[in-house]
Amino acid sequence: MGELSKLPNIGPAVEEQLNAVGIATYEQLKEIGSKQAWLKIQEIDSSACINRLYALEGAVRQIKKSELPAEIKAELKEFYNAVKA
Repeated sequence: MGELSKLPNIGPAVEEQLNAVGIATYEQLKEIGSKQAWLKIQEIDSSACINRLYALEGAVRQIKKSELPAEIKAELKEFYNAVKA
């Protein structure tokens, strides 16, 4: 278990994906941001869904994804839908 899986919402599988796309520390995740991190994961795992995006944003903010403010979830959903379109 590495550093990232100690963050909220990040289990071993997501940590492995983050590592695979060059993100190994919280600082790197925070710097790149949830959207760019999700896009990188999407390149190696097309099944990465909106919940993974919420999880990454929660990890950046160090909160559970269920605690994300509604306006942040709405912004992330808009981003997700634009990418998927």
